[in-house]
Amino acid sequence: MSQLKYKRVLLKLSGESLMGNQSFGIDPAVLEHFADEVRAVKEMGVEIAVVIGGGNIFRGMSAAAKGMDRVQADYMGMLATVINSMALQDALERKGVFTRLMTAIKMEQIAEPFIRRRAVRHLEKGRVVIFGAGTGNPYFTTDTAAVLRAVEIEADAIFKGTRVDGIYDSDPERNPNAVKFPEISYIDVIQKNLRVMDLTAITLCQDNSLPIVVFNMNEPGNLKRILHGENIGSVVTLQN
Repeated sequence: MSQLKYKRVLLKLSGESLMGNQSFGIDPAVLEHFADEVRAVKEMGVEIAVVIGGGNIFRGMSAAAKGMDRVQADYMGMLATVINSMALQDALERKGVFTRLMTAIKMEQIAEPFIRRRAVRHLEKGRVVIFGAGTGNPYFTTDTAAVLRAVEIEADAIFKGTRVDGIYDSDPERNPNAVKFPEISYIDVIQKNLRVMDLTAITLCQDNSLPIVVFNMNEPGNLKRILHGENIGSVVTLQN
């Protein structure tokens, strides 16, 4: 543990990443890969929590744009995150990892209600804690929910797993000349409109000096390498 760069982290995954090459739902191969990566980190002694979006099942903002009531749509999106969280919990426990699923909306039959002290205690006991249902309030993204939970559990950093290996000035999947930022400040992320996370999430990270590590989650072993201090991905901090 003394050689690890971070001791307690929160991993943020998008719901879309669970789709793999599908157009909808959960790709079992991707789910297994994510579970393997989390298990490997857990076996290193790292305390890890996870937040997953719900975009592979339902996107509240997209539904609202098509005429659905925004509050109703956002609550549906929160329930989608719970489905993904349950899927990851099942994948982890089949691999022998002890987990706890905590939700911002009470649903005692399948999850514990989120209580900060209890969440921290679970982490201290070596359990992977999965946070579902966002913040429990409409108009807040899962990025903001992830940062909020990271701050509440006093995480050393928030890790955002993506399909690309860091933060670029444009989409590297479309622009082969995109420039990568190995390190960048919160202010520059906002001013350059880099869309690492939404403005509320970035500001909350800045206010609490919470580093954001953006990396390619699809590359096996990247999560472990970052925790060992290797320069993988991009880091957002107070100063670049």
